[in-house]
This record gives sequence, C-alpha cells and structure tokens, in this order.
Amino acid sequence: QVQLVESGGGLVQAGGSLRLSCAASGRTLSSNAMGWFRQAPGKERAFVATIDWTSDTIYVDSVKGRFTISRDSAKNTVYLQMNSLKPEDTAVYYCAARNAPYATRVSSLYDYWGQGTQVTVSS
Repeated sequence: QVQLVESGGGLVQAGGSLRLSCAASGRTLSSNAMGWFRQAPGKERAFVATIDWTSDTIYVDSVKGRFTISRDSAKNTVYLQMNSLKPEDTAVYYCAARNAPYATRVSSLYDYWGQGTQVTVSS
C-alpha cells in the first residue's frame, strides 16, 4: 500500500516562500504521475500542479511562474517550491499519486492521497 506524507507547510508572510515535500513509501513511484492539490476554507479541493513520469509539468494558471513542482526519484519524493506567496494561496495542500505515468488535473484520477499540510500566508 502506498503512503504519502506531506511536510513543509507553515505560516509565512505574503511574498515569502515555502517548499512542500511529499515522501512516498510502500512502492517506488518514479514511473507514476504525481500531483499537488489544495483546499481553501469553504472551497472544494483544487488542482495546483502535476508532474508526469518524464518530469513534464502542468500548473494551474494562478501559480504559473511562482510555483515549481519537481521530483527526486532516488528519494521517492515530490516537491512543490512556492515563491511569491499570496494570501489567496492559503489552504491545506495535498499530495497525490496516480497508478499511471500520465499527468492530469483531475483529482478523481489519482489513486493515493496524503493527509495534507497547512499553508497560511498572512498579508
């Protein structure tokens, strides 16, 4: 069984940076697509970024140029570098993995989820 554990969340001022990590265990996920989603208070879970097995990436428009998703296959870990953070980035951030190599924005196509890590950006 695959387990995903996020870390790196916290409180940061607007304009600051955070790096989220998602460590996978139970199976090597180097050939799997991985994604980051977020859920703000009172809102549905939303797509943020995804990376496929070739390390090609897709981002939601609101984070392009500010966030970078990457993976370290040797560590079985995916990262989300978040720069120039804004108050509207405040949310619980979730890591997800697919039983497939191709990236997608669709949350229902992901098979494994972490418990989430809180990111709070103060103005």
